[in-house]
Amino acid sequence: MTAPLPEDDVAMMKAIGLGDRQAFEKLYRQTSPRLYAVALRILRRQSWAEEVLHESFISVWNRAASYDPQLSSPLTWLTHIVRNRAIDWLRGSSGKAAEREDEWGDLDGASLIEPVEELQRSQEGQKLTACLDNLPVDQRQSIVLAYYQGMSHGEVSIYLQQPLGTVKSWIRRALDHLKDCVGL
Repeated sequence: MTAPLPEDDVAMMKAIGLGDRQAFEKLYRQTSPRLYAVALRILRRQSWAEEVLHESFISVWNRAASYDPQLSSPLTWLTHIVRNRAIDWLRGSSGKAAEREDEWGDLDGASLIEPVEELQRSQEGQKLTACLDNLPVDQRQSIVLAYYQGMSHGEVSIYLQQPLGTVKSWIRRALDHLKDCVGL
């Protein structure tokens, strides 16, 4: 099977913008596995990743007419939608995500402890959390996006709408501060 040409993807996005359900189904079949992987990498829970993917495709259907091929390829545009939705989901994790998790519950009844939660409960984790709280907002946000959300420096730069060099400096300074604060 050959990969679709970028011109075909742009034409498909235009068709979706005009309400073509078959084009939307084709887009979903072609891109959903990759986009699901993006959501799962960020969220680390299947149910959350599925929900974010669903919400993202609803957004794509509603906003396809606003897609501009001069700004990015369709896959890049879709990936940004999914990534931003996943990050928004995590930001609201004390609200929306937690409510849905309570609502659905785990099928086997076992509680899942996220790695970040487990780290925060440990003594070292509490110290690291205190050190993170002492960082300036821009450095703390960069560290959280890079190390807790798994974003690259370039992705953090795009997300925060800051130059790449600035983001790299923030992360470097934050890591130096954390190293000194934790005592490594």
